[in-house]
Amino acid sequence: MLDDFRSTNDQQQYEETVQSRDLPAYEPKPAPSRFLGMSPFQRFIIVFLIFMLTCVLGSFCLLVTERIIPPFF
Repeated sequence: MLDDFRSTNDQQQYEETVQSRDLPAYEPKPAPSRFLGMSPFQRFIIVFLIFMLTCVLGSFCLLVTERIIPPFF
């Protein structure tokens, strides 16, 4: 009975080592990673829009709190 277990265990270990040797000879390079799936130009547009939004909202907040006063008032 124990001999049967040993023989099946040896056979399984042999099959695992044979399968681990079956690696492909050529592995293709992974595709270049893209941040959030966007091209560099698309990322630039997003960053530019966020920058403009920050400038407009900052100016608006300064006007509301009367830290700056436009010259035509």
